[in-house]
Amino acid sequence: MALKSFIDVHPDSHFPIQNLPYGVFKSEPGTEPRPGVAIGDYVLDLSAVASAGLFDGPYLGNSDCFNQPNLNKFMELGRPAWKEARATLQKLLSAAEPTLRDNASLREKALLPMGKVQMLLPIAIGDYTDFFASKHHAKNCGLMFRGPENAINPNWFHLPIAYHGRASSIVISGTDIIRPRGQGHPTPNNPPYFGPSRKLDFELEMAAIVGSGNELGKPVDVNEAADHIFGLVLMNDWSARDIQAWEYVPLGPFLGKSFGTTVSPWIVTLDALEQFASDAPEQSPSPLPYLAEKESKNYDISLQVSIVPAGQEDANVVTRSNFKHLYWTITQQLAHHTINGCNLRPGDLLGTGTISGPEPDSYGCLLELTWNGQKPLSLNGITRTFLEDGDEVILSGCCKGDGYTVGFGECSGKIIPSPP
Repeated sequence: MALKSFIDVHPDSHFPIQNLPYGVFKSEPGTEPRPGVAIGDYVLDLSAVASAGLFDGPYLGNSDCFNQPNLNKFMELGRPAWKEARATLQKLLSAAEPTLRDNASLREKALLPMGKVQMLLPIAIGDYTDFFASKHHAKNCGLMFRGPENAINPNWFHLPIAYHGRASSIVISGTDIIRPRGQGHPTPNNPPYFGPSRKLDFELEMAAIVGSGNELGKPVDVNEAADHIFGLVLMNDWSARDIQAWEYVPLGPFLGKSFGTTVSPWIVTLDALEQFASDAPEQSPSPLPYLAEKESKNYDISLQVSIVPAGQEDANVVTRSNFKHLYWTITQQLAHHTINGCNLRPGDLLGTGTISGPEPDSYGCLLELTWNGQKPLSLNGITRTFLEDGDEVILSGCCKGDGYTVGFGECSGKIIPSPP
């Protein structure tokens, strides 16, 4: 029989007792940020639970990790503490447990309506790396810019390609994105274009949150990498395609990517996702030994992107993809990141890169969906090749269980004009 909470949770809710994702919130302006978990339409205030002495296990009993403005201290404690917290919270919120259910005073302090809180970035992000882990996305980009004879560079099949992104411009869902300005390819006999990006795009991604890190000079074994990943969030790594195309040779993305990256507020743990694990795609050629996993797995997470065009109210679904399409797994990504001795730290963010599926309606960005502007999309009669000012992009993702849904909520942002 499925675990049930004493809190009424709609079957379509992304936040049943089987999920319990972590976030950070303010109950009202001027209050201190504090950690919470989502349950149905409520946020459970973990500082209130801790103050009531209900985290009494060996890892959390004497810790102040839930009296912090972010989740970094909790994540640094490692997987045994994460499991202890999950077991405590599932018991506390279960239908058969009276501790919170029958304590009206504690319920009033600890359970806050989700619609009345402000969600914040849940972690302090020291570093951000963006991978290029989808074979379908890599192939489509190669076909567009290099042709079929060299669609995917040979090195791509041997290592998870990535670049170092900009942590300072990562923002929480709901934050407006200012259209970036920069240089673009010159036309014949003219200097480079300078001005607002003419090819602004979304990228359907997810990101792994590093929990416990590793020491400088000590790589993480690929078969132990999952113990260093706290969970996943939705991520939109906004891209200015025209700026990126002019600048990226020889050192890679810079201003075309660093102006904004949006993440969802709730971190869904790997423990919550474990029941939705699926086999990763076969890798050919076989990866080098340091990337060879005893069990190579992805997760069956259905992903969707909708656009609300400027001046409209209705959202238009433009793509449906799935996390399981990734060629390189998140554990391979983390192991490769550390193989040179690089030290990861709690709160580091590892983006997957655009998650595209094999079919045109599963491509993960407008660059692919419109084939670099050659095939405009129709959104209820409104045409788009790239994003216009006022357009809102909404990412969502979830896993379907037996009578419940484990989801990530939404990751949204609206484009506003460049300053004059």
